[in-house]
Amino acid sequence: MTAACSACAAAPAALELADSTASVQLSVPSIRCAACIGTIEDHFRQMAGVREARVNATQKRVYIKSDLPDEMLVSALSDIGYQAFPLDQAALSGEKDPVGKDLILRMGVSGFAMMNVMLLSVAVWSGATDATRDMFHLISAAIALPTVIFSGRPFFVHAMQALRVGRMNMDVPISLSIILAVGMSLYESLNSGPHAYFDAALALTFFLLIGRYLEHRTKSAAHSAAAELAALEVHRADRKVGRRYENVPVSDLSVGDTVLVGSGVRVPADGALLSGEALTDRSFLTGESDPVSHSRDDTLCAGEINLGAPFELKIEAVGANTRLRRIAELVEMAENTRNSYTSLADKAARYYAPVVHILAAASFTGWMVATGDLRISINVAIAVLIITCPCALGLAVPAVSTAAISRLYHMGFLVKSGTALERLAEVSSVILDKTGTLTAPGFSFEADALNAEHSAIAKALAQQSSHPVSVALVQHLSDVEPATITDVLEVPGAGIEGTWEGQPVKLGRGSWLGSPGSELTLKVGENAIALPFAEKLLPGTQDMVRGLANRGLEPEILSGDNARKTARLAQKLGITHWHSNASPEEKARLVQELAALRGTCMVGDGINDTAALAYADVSIAPGKALDATRNAADIVMIGDALKDVPTLVSVARKSVRLSKENFGIAIVYNLIAVPIAMAGFATPLLAALAMSTSSITVLLNAMRVRT
Repeated sequence: MTAACSACAAAPAALELADSTASVQLSVPSIRCAACIGTIEDHFRQMAGVREARVNATQKRVYIKSDLPDEMLVSALSDIGYQAFPLDQAALSGEKDPVGKDLILRMGVSGFAMMNVMLLSVAVWSGATDATRDMFHLISAAIALPTVIFSGRPFFVHAMQALRVGRMNMDVPISLSIILAVGMSLYESLNSGPHAYFDAALALTFFLLIGRYLEHRTKSAAHSAAAELAALEVHRADRKVGRRYENVPVSDLSVGDTVLVGSGVRVPADGALLSGEALTDRSFLTGESDPVSHSRDDTLCAGEINLGAPFELKIEAVGANTRLRRIAELVEMAENTRNSYTSLADKAARYYAPVVHILAAASFTGWMVATGDLRISINVAIAVLIITCPCALGLAVPAVSTAAISRLYHMGFLVKSGTALERLAEVSSVILDKTGTLTAPGFSFEADALNAEHSAIAKALAQQSSHPVSVALVQHLSDVEPATITDVLEVPGAGIEGTWEGQPVKLGRGSWLGSPGSELTLKVGENAIALPFAEKLLPGTQDMVRGLANRGLEPEILSGDNARKTARLAQKLGITHWHSNASPEEKARLVQELAALRGTCMVGDGINDTAALAYADVSIAPGKALDATRNAADIVMIGDALKDVPTLVSVARKSVRLSKENFGIAIVYNLIAVPIAMAGFATPLLAALAMSTSSITVLLNAMRVRT
């Protein structure tokens, strides 16, 4: 793999997006589904002065590249029914889940009111008549009216936003059902009518709020992985001015400046090495923990960590032009692309709203023609709207998702995205990172190639270094008493040398000690001893690979490590397809290409995997991964859950199957209930009971995902 920092030639053109156009981020709380994404992006594409607009549905944000003032962009969103606010990070992080708290409060109020009104309805249906019945109806109205106004607000607001711009969504028939049921019930109560739908309207509101809250619970609340990559950037640097150095903000650096990078400090910008040599940790690019040696004029990238002596760097790229920033932009674009996935619930909602309105309108027209009685016709139409209420439809996916997410959490998986299980159920291949995902960063030595004397010398030398291989060797020789070594010196990027009983001893790369290759070698005097080692598989790796194959999924390895190590691991695990020496951009490109051909799941833990994780149809990261990597993933493994990844796939498939069964239950219910309602036999009590029964049936069926 080359040390050059220029983006891979095969990387998507998205890496070149940076330009002089101003970027604006707007918070749009009313974004709810894939239809919202298309509506907003299409509107801005047609707007003069806007270069680009992307919607992130998870964060409910719109990213716009435009020279227009913020007020004009906010107004443009308002014109199509979306209220927008300039992004305020402090406000976003100041309160924890205000939407969830608000839904719980409204749910509690509607549930309490529903139970009280149902108690009053029992008295009416037990035989109360005339003034007694009217009194119970009016008391029910006094409870129901303020409750519906308060608890039904989430549905009313979203329905109005859609109607203002001539669109239909699921909340339009919901709002119409609730408003007509309460309005007609109030009319009947004031005119001594025998029937009122207050209990049905409150039950409808309560069950739909349950579905809305369950849907909210399954949405990701994590920060963007692209934003987390900013943690790799340093904010100040030591710039050379004449013969001295001054500490300046990184934003003040220009191409051609010379900076001093101290030991343990991250490189502030891309540049050419001016010092004779350097040793850095560039694991965010390669995924490998092995330090990388550099010679004069080699190119280093922003974000690398200096592991050796201080060195000077001549700046070649700053700010948005650094490779780190381009990778962050690539991740952001991938996140926005994946957020356009259309869920099962959204697909069902496209057909539901028009069908419900057609049935209600047909019922009203039919009864008007048959009887000429406006009151009876409206009552039948309302009964149809309530009977066909989307309670079961609204609960179908959220109920299953919530039950599945709860089960998976106890198995060691944290599901962050509401549609992650749906996407996982559709994948046909699983791409696996190597180091940190399948193998431990340390090493397990295959053979005892050392005698007692040599073991003592090797341990004494290894103790002087913090290199992962040295640490693994010390652990391997834990029972050995170290020899006494003098004049110990570490040669950066090569190894350790010293003196033992008057003769030179060295431990390091074979090439440094005159042996072929880079294998770890101990040299005592003129005697060189190779120390073969092998990467240690993480617990559950082989079980995972076998389990995935048993479920018809094809595992592949995608690594930034060299071909020899990658091929050896693939052969050991029985994996046919593997890729090595892959840069972050190459990983993203390959995953993007595979995802376009078939459903793809990516499992990775490194910063260099972040863009690939975001481009995969669904992604999984270990809990020990860095924040940026975890935030790019849809699912995070808590602890040693690698062996249970195949079970995770099975649960995802079962979740989708149960969601489709719930849709089937809702369809069967409507096929039975709708004719009854259209025929005029659906009393308010029957409508409320039928609606509650369908909702409870869906909830009980969803619980089967736990078994």
